[in-house]
Amino acid sequence: MILFRGSFMARIKDKEKARMLRRQGKSYSEIKSTLGVSKGTLSAWLHDMPLLPEQIRQLRDLNPRRIENYRETRRKQREARFSLAYEKAKGDIGELSKRDLFIAGLYLYWGEGAKTTKNALLLANTDPAMIRAFLDWLDIVGISRTAVRIKVHLYKDMDVKKEILYWSKEIGLPLKNFRPPYIKKSNLSDITYKNGFGHGTCNVVFENARVWEYISMALSRLKELHARSSMVEHSPYTRLVGGSSPSGRTKK
Repeated sequence: MILFRGSFMARIKDKEKARMLRRQGKSYSEIKSTLGVSKGTLSAWLHDMPLLPEQIRQLRDLNPRRIENYRETRRKQREARFSLAYEKAKGDIGELSKRDLFIAGLYLYWGEGAKTTKNALLLANTDPAMIRAFLDWLDIVGISRTAVRIKVHLYKDMDVKKEILYWSKEIGLPLKNFRPPYIKKSNLSDITYKNGFGHGTCNVVFENARVWEYISMALSRLKELHARSSMVEHSPYTRLVGGSSPSGRTKK
């Protein structure tokens, strides 16, 4: 008798909890998961407590499966857009001639290279692909890679030997091209924003006064060209983002 009474009281408490959860906008599935009560029992307890339209919308919007399906759909749409953009860019760029690489390298150096260091070309970046592009440009300029020196900036809690080997492999230069690294006094682990700093910063240095003078004057020429507003006005690429093709023909 005592056991039956205890079970009955527990059932009453479960019903009260179920009704309280229902008033909070919980679904039958959520209440079942919390209390371990069958949906048939919940239907009998909560038949007079239908959810409000706003509560139904909230449950629908917060449904984990619905959210995951939405994310997956958005991911596929994003990947499709990137794929189309890549194919268009690939066609627009085509193959790069030596002159293309030469001009691109000048702009790269204008943006990323050291302009205040006299008698030397210097570019620093955390992206191995950027360093490889710069080395390819130096090839076009006529600079032997044996004359290039690499100096890596690292944090004191990084594995120096491991990182030097990483950069040697990534940029395709032997260890003999590397100078002793610069070790910062701070720790990589103390940096909250680590995007791009996982392997330190690679500095590419080529010391030659005549080459530095030539590149400096080439950048001066680019500045002169960009001082002319007509250079942009008559470019077939001006409206590329707006929908025109690189040939200047607007797509219908």
